[in-house]
Amino acid sequence: MSPEIPPETGADAENEKFFTKPIIIIFVTVLIDLIGFGIVIPVLPYYVSGDAFQATPFQLGMIVASYSIMQFIFSPVFGSLSDKYGRRPVLFFSLLGTSAGFLIVGYATALWMIFAGRILDGITGGNISTAQAYIADVTSRKNRAKGMGLIGAAFGLGFVLGPAIGGILTKYGTEKPFLFAAVLAFVNAIALYFFLPESLKKGAGTRSPRRINRFAEIFDSLKNIRFRTITSVYFLIIVGFSIMTTSFSLYTMKRFGYDAEQNGYLFFYVGIWAVVIQGGLFGRLSALLGESRLVVIGCLMLTISLFAVPFVSPSVGGLTGLLLGVALFSIGNSIASPALTSLASKNAPDHEQGKALGVMQSGASLARAIGPIIAGVLLNSAIGQLDDTTIQRTYWVAAAIMFIAFFVAIFFARTAKEVPAAIV
Repeated sequence: MSPEIPPETGADAENEKFFTKPIIIIFVTVLIDLIGFGIVIPVLPYYVSGDAFQATPFQLGMIVASYSIMQFIFSPVFGSLSDKYGRRPVLFFSLLGTSAGFLIVGYATALWMIFAGRILDGITGGNISTAQAYIADVTSRKNRAKGMGLIGAAFGLGFVLGPAIGGILTKYGTEKPFLFAAVLAFVNAIALYFFLPESLKKGAGTRSPRRINRFAEIFDSLKNIRFRTITSVYFLIIVGFSIMTTSFSLYTMKRFGYDAEQNGYLFFYVGIWAVVIQGGLFGRLSALLGESRLVVIGCLMLTISLFAVPFVSPSVGGLTGLLLGVALFSIGNSIASPALTSLASKNAPDHEQGKALGVMQSGASLARAIGPIIAGVLLNSAIGQLDDTTIQRTYWVAAAIMFIAFFVAIFFARTAKEVPAAIV
């Protein structure tokens, strides 16, 4: 059994060393998990629509949505379980579930097996909110934003390596990326079991009253107007961003003729920007501007980029315009998302970090289910095909959603008295 992390004293918190062994291990854990997730991004549409399964665009959308719906339901459950039983066992079992889900998809012989694999992965996919709670356990409030930025950097680096690996592995068969992801998740689980110490202090899980109805916990958390506003902005950002990610490969295929491997390299480029911003600059930006201002700026960047990208084609802007647009996607998301998770953590009691972040990630999972459904409807023309008009309306709806998030973020920042008049 791994030892627990000793509780902090007031002096320890003042002289807190940020890059401790537990933080490094949780960073690697999230990184490996996100590499596995990123591997399938450029591959899944080609895998399920191939000759073996011949899935329709609607079925593809439902496969994507089924994973996110399960995460929506079970993310707060795993967050609350981590508050009660500890972060380490929840992370361990969720990674085992992820491994099993990828194996089912990789060895699938029928479409229902792909649904089953993605559903299982969604059910056990509460590990990100638990990892965020782990970071909250082992950092002071002063370093909380920096810790959440490190999680974001793991996201970014996972998206650097994952899609590129997935695209390359498709040369050896479209099922190979899923099998590789299964092995990666299993190795991650074993390494976590032996090397990650428990972060939840003894007795901390008993301070929060038990609730039989887990959904009551969600509604209870949302009674706090600040937390509700933060969660609403996060929800809108994820809806808009998931519309973009769902339609992006279809957009590049239609406009530029790109395949899974080339899209993998584009996501690699997106991940590079995320690593630079979240891993290197986010802590400094949050200290300089404050998380509330970063949310406002990030939402504005996402709005502008989502509105502008549909105008880009080989004859208008070309590859340079495309790279500029996806860079703005990544930068906007990379400053807004970790800022929101940091704000959510700071607005939750210490003994309810897992529950609060689980509720937030549950809302994000619902957003990731809604986004692909919206994209699927908007991308289809009257004859069920993709064209320039459907691409434009899809991205412009996403831009409108981001614009709403921008105004809600301004409202929150004004109430927090962190946004200067020049911004608002």
